[in-house]
Amino acid sequence: MLYKRVVCKVGTSTLTYPNGRLNLRRIETLCKVLSDLQSAGHEMILVTSGAIGVGVGKLGLKARPTETREKQAVAAVGQCELMFIYDKFFGDFNQTVAQVLLTRDVMEHPLSRQNVINTFDTLLHMRIVPVINENDTVCIDELEGAHYGDNDTLSAAVAGLVSADLLVLLTDIDGLYDADPRLCPTARRIERVTRIDDTLRALAGDSGSARGTGGMRTKLQAAELAMQAHIPTVIMDGGDPHRLYDLLDGEPVGTRFEEGTP
Repeated sequence: MLYKRVVCKVGTSTLTYPNGRLNLRRIETLCKVLSDLQSAGHEMILVTSGAIGVGVGKLGLKARPTETREKQAVAAVGQCELMFIYDKFFGDFNQTVAQVLLTRDVMEHPLSRQNVINTFDTLLHMRIVPVINENDTVCIDELEGAHYGDNDTLSAAVAGLVSADLLVLLTDIDGLYDADPRLCPTARRIERVTRIDDTLRALAGDSGSARGTGGMRTKLQAAELAMQAHIPTVIMDGGDPHRLYDLLDGEPVGTRFEEGTP
């Protein structure tokens, strides 16, 4: 098996429609594919964004809140609903999931970090899919755009913790381009990256979606962290989760960042 242990991160823009409502058909497909890959012998770990987006829809708000404490409250509502949806769809395919909410201090403190590693190891041994998010109700780093940034960097940290064989970042674009494909029709997708430098960072720009807090910039940061841990990273379009089959079969998909020193 080419990739035994795989961390998949899915962003808010992939989980929702442009109007902010949940794309239930896509979420169901994602859960089906991940469950099938788990049944095939892979160890799948899902890092998910979307708590605030789901909370906005659940509460019937017209827009995403701007104040941090309001974001925390909406995230608390949304996280409950988001996990309910994952539990429902994964359960439809006979796959058990476990919720894991993490914060920066937990990841960085040696004792709690080891406890997290032990939990992951046990869940994976029990063939349970961990569903991970940052705990926005007690940690405001992501809400204020700091440190983890829409869970991209969190997913790289998790990949390092579990010694993953692959990190996959599912987003609303099929990789990194040499120009903005929304503005330049001749933009070409970069299939393989072996070194992340300032020129590449300049291509990433800022946040690419009004529904999320990340963008290509934070995905490059995540890829760079994973490369330092000798974990390959692939940025790919999450619009069709079935493409994960092609990726894990060794076919070229999206933009691949090779393991090694960036």
